[in-house]
Amino acid sequence: MSDLDQLTQSLARNLKRWRTERGFTLDALAARAGVSRGMIIQIEQARTNPSVGITVKLADALGVSITTLLDYEQGSHVRLVPPEQTVRMWSTEAGSSTTLLVGTEARGPFELWAWTLMPGDGSDSDAHPPGTMELLHISVGELTLVVDGVEHLVAAGSSASFEANVPHGYHNKGTEPVEMTMSVSVPPTHAASY
Repeated sequence: MSDLDQLTQSLARNLKRWRTERGFTLDALAARAGVSRGMIIQIEQARTNPSVGITVKLADALGVSITTLLDYEQGSHVRLVPPEQTVRMWSTEAGSSTTLLVGTEARGPFELWAWTLMPGDGSDSDAHPPGTMELLHISVGELTLVVDGVEHLVAAGSSASFEANVPHGYHNKGTEPVEMTMSVSVPPTHAASY
């Protein structure tokens, strides 16, 4: 089985499992995620490999991390992730990229990311669910962090934290690459609260 086939099978199994665990019908999940019912059926039957955008929408609607939807090695208390198993989620021709390093579902999704932003590049995000926190540390360069329209300069060696329930973005307005590590914590979702 190829890596893509394994990923498709894992996504199908995990999506159905989390949808059932949350008590969502196909229609309810479709409405929450803004994804068609037909697409969810195709994913759960492993007949399609959805885009990153659709996968993110489904993960957000279920209140789980992308890692959880894509993970096919569940069960171990210690999870080691070699470099070849990290997931590149975004990249540009200039060389900017984000890589999901590892994530967990302990007390809600919690993810660790490695980012590279080349000069002039940036990435913007819509608001996440209330209570979502992001922590970041800049190891190289200077990041322009935009939170709810306000710019904050974060220099190499500095860190930042913020509640990500408002639009936010990460931009490199400098002349050298920005290297940063970011963690994202999403509060647990309970089907009863919907």
